[in-house]
Amino acid sequence: MNRIPAEIEKNALISHSRYSWRQQIAIALESGVQRQVESMSLHCENFESLERMRELFDNLPAPDEEAKNAALARNRTLTKPEGSLGRLDDLAVWYAGWRGEAAPVLEAPQILIFAGNHGVAARGVSAYPAEVTAQMVKNFQAGGASINQLAALSGAKLDICPLQLTHPVADITGGPAMTVEEFAEAFSTGWRAVDPGADVLIAGEMGIGNTTSAAAIACALFGGEARSWVGSGTGVDGEGYRRKADAVEQAVSVNSDRCVDGLAVLRCLGGREIAAMAGAILRARHSMTPVVLDGYVCAAAAAALEVQRKGSIEHVVSGHLSAEMPHKTLLEKLGLVPLLDLKMRLGEGSGAAVALMILKCAVACHSQMATFEEAGVSSK
Repeated sequence: MNRIPAEIEKNALISHSRYSWRQQIAIALESGVQRQVESMSLHCENFESLERMRELFDNLPAPDEEAKNAALARNRTLTKPEGSLGRLDDLAVWYAGWRGEAAPVLEAPQILIFAGNHGVAARGVSAYPAEVTAQMVKNFQAGGASINQLAALSGAKLDICPLQLTHPVADITGGPAMTVEEFAEAFSTGWRAVDPGADVLIAGEMGIGNTTSAAAIACALFGGEARSWVGSGTGVDGEGYRRKADAVEQAVSVNSDRCVDGLAVLRCLGGREIAAMAGAILRARHSMTPVVLDGYVCAAAAAALEVQRKGSIEHVVSGHLSAEMPHKTLLEKLGLVPLLDLKMRLGEGSGAAVALMILKCAVACHSQMATFEEAGVSSK
């Protein structure tokens, strides 16, 4: 499948293209890539209000049942006992349904890493100072981080998107993290950063203090004691853990009257990078692009979408179970079963990038394996 150059978000350091979005549409038309043309109708949207963003949850596209059934039928003809590849079989059929093809290919994955800073970090909720966010962005851009190696190994395009790192969102213990305008800008950035030519998306993050925000989001969405949603994050323990738990409890309490739905929870308790991930995941749904989730922070962004409208993340699989303990509880709330459990807790999309290789295995076996008839092998 031909790839369409991604549009460039003006305040994001992502892969550069010389094409405008209108030129991209012309390229897509010349290439006959109808799916991408249709998905680009909203590509350059700016969602300036919560009401406009809420409208995005109306008439969400569903998987292609005809393609899904054709994939199931194909699976029964492949040179293996039916169901013998376990979850790989299930993954391939799930992927086929969202791509609208009985025997799809997976050749253009995109990994988007959003970076943002948090006012709550000043409360000592992380083992690292806030400057690390910008320092790690430079490391990503220089190719020196874990995600760079995993992206190269999996054949994924890696785009880095820092979001106003010199202006952290407000401390959530004192009120909303973002104004409506700030939230809309971050959400729109994530929406526009998705490459319309991508055939699978990983949305990752970097942000000192963002596991505190993730814990607050989860607590506001699903209730329970604040401490039950708090993990060690970058490695806090003892007094640092207590500060983090207290910050989550205070943030949820202070913002409770404003947290009327999933989007409001993201605005009040999230960060720019979390809002951007939510925008990217929802954009992927509108363009029928499957998503592989990373860890706790990414799951919190997805959870807000699911609470906003049930079924919003049907196009999502969980890549791995993070060592951040509340992640397991959050995935259970979402009905997601992780593909891997490697005790990872790095973030930056790393666990999902490893899981991407599992998804590629599933799609390759399903689409490229010979049928009994093609191979001249006797069937059951």
